Amino acid sequence: MQQSAFYEDDTTLAQYLEFHFGERWHGEANFPKALADAAMDAMDGRPLNRALDLGCACGRSSFELARKFRQVEGIDFSNAFVAKCQEMAREKMVRYARPEEGDLVSYQERTLASLGLAEFADRVAFHQGDACDLKPEFTSYDLVLAGNLIDRLYQPSLFLTTVHERINELGLLVIASPYTWLEEYTPKDQWVGGFKKCGEDFSTFDGLNEMLAPHFRLLFEPWSLPFVIRETRNKFQHSFSELTVWEKVSQ
Repeated sequence: MQQSAFYEDDTTLAQYLEFHFGERWHGEANFPKALADAAMDAMDGRPLNRALDLGCACGRSSFELARKFRQVEGIDFSNAFVAKCQEMAREKMVRYARPEEGDLVSYQERTLASLGLAEFADRVAFHQGDACDLKPEFTSYDLVLAGNLIDRLYQPSLFLTTVHERINELGLLVIASPYTWLEEYTPKDQWVGGFKKCGEDFSTFDGLNEMLAPHFRLLFEPWSLPFVIRETRNKFQHSFSELTVWEKVSQ
């Protein structure tokens, strides 16, 4: 069998496997790990029983959360991403063909052991799902993490106005997003922010405050986390994701 048959050859999936489990680029920390670390720091003495990683992509944040949480569930809309997450949890390693230049690739192998995560793999389960229409069994979480998710949902208000139903009292909702609203993902009338309202600028942070206020309070002022997605040897996306932490309030 040819070596390439052992590796995932889907370009986008390979880019995200590198983003989650590969090298650090341009001096920036691994974003899925940094996001999970920020979420765990924010828990600050709260129960660490169950966490939900929504839009988990290739699963690094889910594995990182399992360092402290007893049970972590990762959900993504992409079957291909979920299949790779499940493979990593089962085999504790993945192989993929990383794009380099044109048709050229380099073959990569990444393991949970090299990241100090192998012992936590049995605490994590991955599922295909829709953040706007989660199944009833996904509930009773101490933490819900939504990393770079809301600006890729077809109706983010559905998620934002119902997510409190999934979170235990005084549990946390951690949202990170570059607020890159594009009509190919989210119809313009469904954008949370990034437009004029009553003649004034209305940011996504304004929209989050408005939608989450009935059930959450903002714990900290927002801050930014950088991330770098490597497309090829010579092309990278260097972006920033705004992080907000919300505590579910007593009703």
